[in-house]
Formats: sequence, C-alpha cells, structure tokens
Amino acid sequence: MQTATPTAHAAPVPTPARPASPEVTVTDPALVRRAVKAAALGNAMEWFDFGIYSYIAVTLGKVFFPSGNPTAQLLSTFGAFAAAFLVRPLGGMVFGPLGDRIGRQKVLALTMIMMAAGTFAIGLIPSYGTIGVGAPILLLAARLVQGFSTGGEYAGASTFIAEYAPDKRRGFFGSWLEFGTLAGYIGGAGLVTLMTALLSTDDLLSWGWRVPFLIAGPMGIIGLYLRMRLEETPAFAAEIEKSEADRPKVPLREMIAGQWRTLLLCVGLVLVFNVTDYMLLSYMPSYLTSELKYDETHSLLVVLGVMALMMIVQPFAGALTDRIGRRPVIAAGCAGFLALSVPALLLIRQGSLFAVALGMGALGLLLVCFTAAMPAALPALFPTRVRYGSLSIGFNISVSLFGGTTPLVVTALIGATGNMMMPAYYMMAAAIIGGAAVWFMAESAGRPLPGSAPAVEPARH
Repeated sequence: MQTATPTAHAAPVPTPARPASPEVTVTDPALVRRAVKAAALGNAMEWFDFGIYSYIAVTLGKVFFPSGNPTAQLLSTFGAFAAAFLVRPLGGMVFGPLGDRIGRQKVLALTMIMMAAGTFAIGLIPSYGTIGVGAPILLLAARLVQGFSTGGEYAGASTFIAEYAPDKRRGFFGSWLEFGTLAGYIGGAGLVTLMTALLSTDDLLSWGWRVPFLIAGPMGIIGLYLRMRLEETPAFAAEIEKSEADRPKVPLREMIAGQWRTLLLCVGLVLVFNVTDYMLLSYMPSYLTSELKYDETHSLLVVLGVMALMMIVQPFAGALTDRIGRRPVIAAGCAGFLALSVPALLLIRQGSLFAVALGMGALGLLLVCFTAAMPAALPALFPTRVRYGSLSIGFNISVSLFGGTTPLVVTALIGATGNMMMPAYYMMAAAIIGGAAVWFMAESAGRPLPGSAPAVEPARH
C-alpha cells in the first residue's frame, strides 16, 4: 500500500532529530515522513486483514469447520475472529510497557513481524477436510497471534508519529495513521470482492481464499523494512539520556494506578471513537443485508465509497485540529452523532441507494472527527515515561469491551427489543460518554507532549 505523504522542506542536516538544546527538539521532515509511512502501513495491514476476514467469512466457515449448518459455520468463523479481541489487552500489557523500556521502534518492528506472520499463516493452513479438527485449532492460534500483536500496534504507532511530529502539525501527521486504516480495509474488502467476482465458487473454496492472506507476507516484509530504517523517537531518546539507567523500567502498577484518572479519560474517548467506527464500518453492511434485506454487493460498495470519502477528508480534518484544537473537533463529532444518528439511520432504512449513501456518508464524515483527532490527542494524554504502556492498556481495554463487541451487542438489542433503531441509540449513548470525556480533556494542539521538550520544524531558508 502506498500512502500519500505531505510535501515537506528538506532538513538542513539529514540526521535523526535530537534536542538542539535542552529546551527544544528540531524535527527532521524527511524522518517525520518516513515515520508516518512506517506507522500507517502497520495500521493498514491490521485492517487489510480485518477487511479480508469480514468479507470472506462465509467461505472460511466452509473451509475450516464441519459441513452442515451454514449459520453454525459462520458463527464459528466469527468466534475465531472475536477471540483476537480477547487477547488484545494482554498484548497491550506486554508490548506497551516493553515499548517504554526498550523503545518504540523495536516493539513496532516486533508487532509487524507477528501481525504479518499470523495473517500469512492463515493462508497456509490445510482445510478441515484435509486435517480435520486441527484446521480450526490452527486458525484460532493464528488469530490469537494476530490479536496479541495488535494489542501493541495502534498505541505504538500513534505514539511513534506523535513523538516524531512537530507540535504545531501533530494532528496533520497523526491523521495519516487512520488514512492507512481506511486504505487497508478498502484494499482487503476490495480484493475479496474482486476475487469473488472473478473466481468460481469451487476455485474460491479450493485455493482462491488463500491469496489475500498470503499477500500479507510481502506487505509485512515491506513494513518491517520501513520500521527498521527508523531511529528511535526524539522524545524516547531524551528520556533515555536523562535516566540514570540506560533503559528506564516503569512498573506496570505505575502505568495503571499512577495514571488511573487519565486512563478513564482515555477509555471514554476510545469508546466513542471505536463504537462509532465498528458500527459504521463493520456492523452496517450486515445491518443492510440481514435487517433491511439490502443487496450484499451494493451494501459493500456503499461502505467502500464512504471509506474513500473519509480518506479524502482525513488529512484536511487532521490539519484542522492543529488550527482550532482537538477538543472542538472531537466535541463536534460527539454532538453530531447525538443529533444526527436517528435521522441518518432513518435515511438508511428508507432503502433507496441515494438515501442509504446519504445517511452512511453523514455518519462517515462525523466519524472523521474522531479518526483525524484521536491519533494526536490520545498520546498527548500521558507523559513520555509511561505513554506507550498506559495508552496501550487504556486503548485495548476500551476496544475489547466496547468497540469490538458493538456488532454483537447491537444485534442482541435488536433481537431482544425488535427496535430497528437500536444502532442509532447505541451511537448516541457512546456520544454522551465521549462528550463527557472531552469536557475533562485538556487541549493539546500546538503544545509539547507531556514530559517532552517542545518539537519545532527547522527554519526555512
């Protein structure tokens, strides 16, 4: 995947950014661009797998689980998918503190290897018809590896970009992380759609389903190469220099008990971010097909179109957070979901292609308020000493409890109440929680990261 990067002026000295004085860090634009590419590619790979798995789930059910009830096959497939969310907090508790001890770059290289290996391994697993019960066991093992590594990915990638970027453009550069997310999802879902259209059912079942997973191998090698070329972030390097030991050791208790108020704030922000994200990008295609009896192909194309729109707007919204602040943009997203979730869902339920696209598009643009602001806002909640660890723990707990469970919970609520408006009410509840978090959140735009020296761009000549 190629991610567009902003034009930047050449740095006077092409070396890793280091404090120019005890008070100021001068960033290297070339290194910032490379950091953005390396971080965004890892996020793209995570969501490339997400897109593949979501849209080829029916085929995977037939390959890995005993023949018989198609619903049971699909539930088993999504059960293996959901298992990855259960181990994400464990991955966060391992990789986060490790990133604060040995460095962001080393841990991000490790998570990239594990993510790529887990996805690539799925493409090599024999079918149930070949090795029997060993097939679903191996699938579950690969998913657990993916979930464990993902626990250290987002927090590390957002921290990496935030610590490299200049203070006044942190929102813009951070927004490219979610650009990678959207590109990866579109790439995965689009590839599955293309293969489904080109291959016969027999070919797809026998070998075609493996191709998208095997592509993760080369992608992982490219991502690992990009990450290994980078130096450690200036903020972490400065933390090492001022520490008595070469590698600061931070107890896990300090990352949790010492930051519990900020962790609660982080959980609230991530909750509204991920509930709306998973509702729009993961649940709504199923809602359109299962609840509204919408055509599967058209529902997928609408979602892909919404994500393409979000990609276009994403960097501009990121730059906006640098100008007016993270809090106003996130607050606007919360207010928008509170006011427009019901009208947007009523439009979607109307059923015509125009109405569905309009409703989904409105929700997508509101979601950009979070995807553009959060990659810069979340790392700024924590000081450098515990940033990777505390953010990993807070982020993954929130995603596992609230974000990843969104499709399941909303489906259960509709089944229990018979109320087709439950997706809107669920987003509104998340928006209220997110709004409360924004109220207590300090503005970070244009300011140094806590515990770090001010980061500025080099003087232009």
